[in-house]
Parts: sequence; structure tokens; C-alpha cells
Amino acid sequence: MAILVGTASWAEKSLIDSGLFYPPDAKTPEARLRFYSSVFPLVEADSSYYAIPSPATAQAWVERTPPAFVMNVKAFRFLTGHATDPAVLPRAVRELAGAGGRLVYRHAASEVREAIWHHFLLALEPLRAAGKLGLVHFQFPPSVVPSPRVIAHVEDCVERLRGATVSIEFRHRAWWDGGQRSAETITWLRALGVVHTVVDGPQGAENSVPAVWEATHPEIALVRLHGRNAAAYNAPAKTAGERFDYDYPDHELEAIAKQVHRLSFSARNTHVVFNNCDRDKGQRNGMTMMRVLAELQKQPIDFEAYQAPNGMLARLQPEERAAAQEQLPDATAAGPQQLAVEVQTRHYGRVEVTFRVHTDKRHKARRSFWSACLARPI
Repeated sequence: MAILVGTASWAEKSLIDSGLFYPPDAKTPEARLRFYSSVFPLVEADSSYYAIPSPATAQAWVERTPPAFVMNVKAFRFLTGHATDPAVLPRAVRELAGAGGRLVYRHAASEVREAIWHHFLLALEPLRAAGKLGLVHFQFPPSVVPSPRVIAHVEDCVERLRGATVSIEFRHRAWWDGGQRSAETITWLRALGVVHTVVDGPQGAENSVPAVWEATHPEIALVRLHGRNAAAYNAPAKTAGERFDYDYPDHELEAIAKQVHRLSFSARNTHVVFNNCDRDKGQRNGMTMMRVLAELQKQPIDFEAYQAPNGMLARLQPEERAAAQEQLPDATAAGPQQLAVEVQTRHYGRVEVTFRVHTDKRHKARRSFWSACLARPI
């Protein structure tokens, strides 16, 4: 179980211009990525949203980062339904598209769609081959609301990326409008085998979504932090940094870290990505988050606080729980009060299930029994 913290992009102009994160001698793209990856174990490649990187560029990312480094890649904007200027397309695709205005996925010719998918998948290949590809992140625009057409498109995207791990981020509150709608969305994402994105961001607008602290994939949970600058979120902005200009104070980071720590018991790995990309705010907040999480992970688990299902325990099959419980000795008030055993599960592989002894005081004999209280992947 690992929690990886990073930022969305390592080459934001305001970050480089600020001189607050990179040392003075990190003057080239190679030097900056090498320095970044010496500080953080994870990054989200955000430039891939604006233009599909070449395989050579992706190979350079591989060569400039440590062996265990993880890179999430943001899906190209055309694939998520954003209007796209043909000028940013690879030359061969641009020639195929011909003259015309901005391209939108649902209206584009099938041969243009297929060509764009081809180039995007080629760009992922160097990272995948090196074992450094984390998530392929699809951030859909606020115009994307629940509908049969949208659902079919999302499912098609997931099918095309079979073999990669896809994360989904919706930016319209219709996906999370009340408990029933939220449950339907989470159930669908879980059935698709994709990673739900827990979003921390400004509230109060149509494109504001609540933080739904759920994991839908056994391998990875994802948290993306956009800052909480409600005034700037939908205001005209020249850069992403202006829109996401927010510096999380320590008390907010500490509260979020506790939620991240709890979520981490629901998946083998948890990714935390700071998208408050003005100057060095994301990097500073990310480093603080890593320190807070390191302290939390040193502390013994407060099982009373974790008594509510963390997502995984609730989804173990009855026979899997029974197989774990068969490994335990008889429960007695005088014996061990807490034990953890391993069991093989269908969806999560090897899982450690923690049991605690409970005593029913309503019976004269004070009957004791084992009760499962937590499950986490190994």
C-alpha cells in the first residue's frame, strides 16, 4: 500500500518564471524533470491535454526519471469532447481533417477519430513499456452530463485503452446530485473497472462537484486538488495558474490528509495530484502533504475511527470473509483482542483482514466473537 503525491505538470510557465522551486542550474526541460522527479514520486503530464506528445517526447520522459517514477497522462482534449483547434493535431491528422473550424469528437469524421486515437496510443507506449504509466486521466468538460450518448462514449474510451488504467473526472454536479445519483455513478465506474476521481475544488457553481471519497478500482485511488478559489474558478483567465490560484493552508491539508489516509485502505495505491498550478503553490502544498501523510502512517490505526466500511471490507464476498475467519483461534476475553490474517480474494488479490474480539454482555456467559473491522490490500 503506497500513497504517491505529485502535481499536475512540472513545466507550468509561472512555476518556472517564479524561480521558487527549481534550482538556478535547472535551466532545461531535462534538468527540470530530473529535479522534479527527485522530489516527487508522481506527476501528471498535463501538456498531453493540449497536444498529443510524440513517442520521442514520451521516451525522453522515461529516460529522465527514476525507475520507480509514475506518470499519469491527461487525455487529449479532443477525446474528452472539448472543441479542438486542428492546428494542435499531428500533421498527418491535420491533413486528414482538411480545412474547417474547431473539431468536436461527436461531429468529427470516423477516420479523423481513429487517427487521433492511433497517435494518442502511440504516445503512451514508451511509458507503458517502461512500467511508468500510471493513470490515463479523462477530465470531461462541464457540458458532459449523464446521458446514453455520454455513457456510450466513456465506455468506448475505456475499451480502446484496455490494458491501461483509466481515471474519470466529471465536472458537472449532475453526476453527484444526491445520494442515489452518486451511488449510481460510483457503481457504474466500479463496473467499468475505472478509477473514480475524488475532487477537492471550489463549490457553488454548475461545474463544482463534491468530494466523493470512494475508491472504485482495487489498484489505484485518485485525489485531485484544484484549490478552493471560488472567485477565480469561472472568471476569465489567461492561464490555468490564474484559475487555480490557491495556497492550501496547513489545517486544510491536514484535514485532507486524514481523508486520503483513510481512502488508502481501499486500494493498493493512492495518487494525490495538486492542480493548484500558480507559481510553486502546488509543489509546496504537495511537499507538506507528504510530510503530514508520513506522520499519519507512523501512527497506530485508530480502529474506532475506521469502523465504518472503508469500501473494500464491504465488498468482500461472504466466502472470503469466512475463509479469513477460519484462520482465527476461538475468541475469548482473555485471549488476543485483535488479529490480522491474509486471504485470497477474487477482485483484490491478497488482502489483509483485521478482526477484533467483541463480547456480547447481554448473555450471562458473556459470549465473545470475532468481528471484521478493516480490510486492506497487501
